[in-house]
Amino acid sequence: MPLRDLLYVADEFSDLTKDMNLYSSRRIRIPSPHFFVFYNGEEERPDREVLRLSDMYYKKEEDPSLELKAVVLNINKGHNPELMETCRTLREYAEYTDLVRRYAKETPLEEAVERAITECIREGILEDFLRKNRAEAMKVSIYEYDAQKHIEMEREENYKEGYRAGKDEGYQTGKDDGYRSGQDVGWDKAMRQIIHTMLTKGKAVPQIAEELEMDEGDVRKYAKSR
Repeated sequence: MPLRDLLYVADEFSDLTKDMNLYSSRRIRIPSPHFFVFYNGEEERPDREVLRLSDMYYKKEEDPSLELKAVVLNINKGHNPELMETCRTLREYAEYTDLVRRYAKETPLEEAVERAITECIREGILEDFLRKNRAEAMKVSIYEYDAQKHIEMEREENYKEGYRAGKDEGYQTGKDDGYRSGQDVGWDKAMRQIIHTMLTKGKAVPQIAEELEMDEGDVRKYAKSR
């Protein structure tokens, strides 16, 4: 996420200063950027955490020349109560998402989404939006939930396969990093399958890269390697 933010803000600054003389001795003023990410996945995460660009560097530095910090705020139900109290839309979105997930454990996904939308409208949760955009909300909710579950299932299945492959490689070569190599095998297979599935559903490469937080070049590489 910090790397994606860096690329985004670089484009924004480039556009903002395109008519300015960057070689002038006069100081050019630019806005001070702040980066926030709203997290609503199912993995357990803290209310607030900070991701740093420098965490991605091959070599750790005490004072990196280039740094970017992205603040991740957990907007799942039960997290960040002060933020949720301040922003009604976020609070109600968290309640809607929580309902979909709870009902999806009991009924088919489409029925769970329909039930959650009906209940939210009745209780005044995102009422105006859901009344006006019921069909679109159902479609997006079903797709996002399916995509998330698919990714999780593919990762779990292929990590297991990677573990077995890693053990075999370790036994055959005597290398200590056999397990790690096996993990890489499993991960590559999972990503190829996930990207292929998203492509068959009509997703474009830039959109897939955005949703999976990957570089577009890597997405194309996995797409071609299948």
